Amino acid sequence: MGAKYRGSIHDFPGFDPNQDAEALYTAMKGFGSDKEAILDIITSRSNRQRQEICQSYKSLYGKDLIADLKYELTGKFERLIVGLMRPPAYCDAKEIKDAISGIGTDEKCLIEILASRTNEQMHQLVAAYKDAYERDLEADIIGDTSGHFQKMLVVLLQGTREEDDVVSEDLVQQDVQDLYEAGELKWGTDEAQFIYILGNRSKQHLRLVFDEYLKTTGKPIEASIRGELSGDFEKLMLAVVKCIRSTPEYFAERLFKAMKGLGTRDNTLIRIMVSRSELDMLDIREIFRTKYEKSLYSMIKNDTSGEYKKSLLKLCGGDDDAAGQFFPEAAQVAYQMWELSAVARVELKGTVRPANDFNPDADAKALRKAMKGLGTDEDTIIDIITHRSNAQRQQIRQTFKSHFGRDLMSDLKSEISGDLARLILGLMMPPAHYDAKQLKKAMEVQLAPEGLVSAGADYHKSLEDALSSDTSGHFRRILISLATVSEFMGLRSEIADTPSGDKTSLETRFMTILCTRSYPHLRRVFQEFIKMTNYDVEHTIKKEMSGDVRDAFVAIVQSVKNKPLFFADKLYKSMKGAGTDEKTLTRIMVSRSEIDLLNIRREFIEKYDKSLHQAIEGDTSGDFLKALLALCGGED
Repeated sequence: MGAKYRGSIHDFPGFDPNQDAEALYTAMKGFGSDKEAILDIITSRSNRQRQEICQSYKSLYGKDLIADLKYELTGKFERLIVGLMRPPAYCDAKEIKDAISGIGTDEKCLIEILASRTNEQMHQLVAAYKDAYERDLEADIIGDTSGHFQKMLVVLLQGTREEDDVVSEDLVQQDVQDLYEAGELKWGTDEAQFIYILGNRSKQHLRLVFDEYLKTTGKPIEASIRGELSGDFEKLMLAVVKCIRSTPEYFAERLFKAMKGLGTRDNTLIRIMVSRSELDMLDIREIFRTKYEKSLYSMIKNDTSGEYKKSLLKLCGGDDDAAGQFFPEAAQVAYQMWELSAVARVELKGTVRPANDFNPDADAKALRKAMKGLGTDEDTIIDIITHRSNAQRQQIRQTFKSHFGRDLMSDLKSEISGDLARLILGLMMPPAHYDAKQLKKAMEVQLAPEGLVSAGADYHKSLEDALSSDTSGHFRRILISLATVSEFMGLRSEIADTPSGDKTSLETRFMTILCTRSYPHLRRVFQEFIKMTNYDVEHTIKKEMSGDVRDAFVAIVQSVKNKPLFFADKLYKSMKGAGTDEKTLTRIMVSRSEIDLLNIRREFIEKYDKSLHQAIEGDTSGDFLKALLALCGGED
């Protein structure tokens, strides 16, 4: 009561159920049907009004409206329209009945519905299922599922989650401890504790538990669930956590995945658009636009067709990419997301730290022994070099030269080869020298935007001269600006003032601002930009620019917003699909291992639902794999 309505479908003003019933009857009378009239009426009325239309239709014509709609319509359009005509609880009941009927079970459907519904919605669902199918929903769920997955579904089905907003700090601490002891500290896992706490505590309580769990263990609760649970049970528990954190964000993610890539998961798309249209569609739209930098409306428009598309767009309720449509709250959400991950607010942590009791003499002798005689002891080389800081490695180089009169780098080059050599030699170089070498290599082949790092000139020719001779146009100017960066302070929404249609001016002004301003300054500029234009600055760059210039600007913006996430994306892409980009993988693992690789690991698991350790393990092999895992520093 009194809460702001966040649905996209409202009661239709001047509603007349008899008039709508007559219009629908006319639309289905005779040969063919007027699908436009059907979708226009049904998608413009609230569910309560649709029930009144059903009653009027029965009174006027002695026929069942849903049965007539099923007869006249087909395919996805029919499924969508019929779904809208059912009361919400009966619509959920039908989805669950379909999910557990026949051979196999649609576990994703069960997870989505039962993880996201409130106590009241759950009670209505159980009653509707009983009324529609004369069967007990709990008994049918038990008959079609098993194990801990089944137990958690049954707990959720009771609809007994605590709803008291008064939270006991002592109970929060107790639940954190119980979850930690049930998972991380236990040989095996006490699944019953996870089920009891996540299935019964109030949302407000659990949000505090999740916050305290991260502080206590250094891990988000999602990471522990992924590490301790498996299969459908793991997926269910992760869905529960996501819904507790933010139900609209959970559905925004489900919608995006339903339309991402080849093919559309139409059943998921229909189910969510129907079930959330009168609950939180505006919130889902906001989060979708902020998280994926495109409107839900535009993605539906590009992914569907015909009357089916028109109906979905009506349920969506508006295009947030249109000027004046995007909600101002979304700008604040976006800014808060950047602030939480900003370098100034988050302690950056590397995975490689100075070794305790460091002894450069012992290390130099061990390395010499590992390379002396026939064969090479790669394990010793990996163990020493990946567990020393760069400053300590430089001491080992000096000691090696003093003791043996030999250059350690040259000896390593002659003893190891391939990807392992590239990685170990990269770790042995001072960071600025390593970056300079990577830039030189990039310009010898073709300069790539991800090779952009600040580095000194090690190769006789100045970096600026090298960039000038190897690149051209705005791309060259961007690189030179970055290589000679200086910071200016003071907030102005300068980017948004660029004249429309003047692409040269646009690129020049973006370059002036993005290449010279400090990170804190740029984060504030991005916030003002989204308030003034309805667009994230990254979205504008992708839309207005092309080629290397676009890629360079996007890389800068992503790095400003969240540098660990930027590198997590690069790592994921280097191992995605057929083949591995070992050079990019090596470059990032070497350069970030003492800066923020721990932060990168956290962003990686949060975004891709797998740990960086797992991704490396599944994509590399041999001594190269061992060295990478040592740099990775642990399994999340």
